[in-house]
Amino acid sequence: MNRRGKLTKHKVKKIIRRFCIDINATKTALLLEINRNTINKYFNIFRNAIYAHQMNEFKLLDGEIEVDESYFGSRRIRGLKVKLKRGRGTLKQPVFGISQRNGRVYTEIVPDCKKRALQKIIRGHVLLDSVIHAGYWKGYDGLVDVGYDKHLRVKHSDNNFSHDGVHINGIENFWSFTKGRLAKFNGVKVNFELHLKECEWRYKRDHLQLEKELAKILK
Repeated sequence: MNRRGKLTKHKVKKIIRRFCIDINATKTALLLEINRNTINKYFNIFRNAIYAHQMNEFKLLDGEIEVDESYFGSRRIRGLKVKLKRGRGTLKQPVFGISQRNGRVYTEIVPDCKKRALQKIIRGHVLLDSVIHAGYWKGYDGLVDVGYDKHLRVKHSDNNFSHDGVHINGIENFWSFTKGRLAKFNGVKVNFELHLKECEWRYKRDHLQLEKELAKILK
């Protein structure tokens, strides 16, 4: 394996290609016969660049907007004999997401999913003339009072997942994609925010699109 010296541009392009295909660092190191620590270094560079790109590219969203919260983490904690709850009240990390229909997704790690935290993010990233689709969680109460006159809600507790175009299927699909992807890597215990932004970047895009954009991001 190559353990010393600067990698050639050709080698770096091969690392970029494996990263965009979503091959993990261990397998990439074996395929390219490069030390795993070197691959990890490059993957970390890529993820930090993607994080900065996602933050810089994000603008105020408008149109049809879906908002939802999700929770990430292990099902169990060492020393705790019971499984963690799946939803609100869990000890898992809460994440808030905003999805623009036929557009992009924005996520943010939050301390909790109370109204104050969620509305602060919505007001900072969603234009007032947008149509907001949300569930019936009380964290979304009062959006009309702060200027979001078009606030539509779907009540999942009544097995009502969509009616007259009112749904949050887009952001729920993103959560499913993100959790499925992270599960392939046995979850993420460190740098979770980097991996979250990477999932935003990867969502609904093929590896050729990703490879082309990553090359631009890294210039």
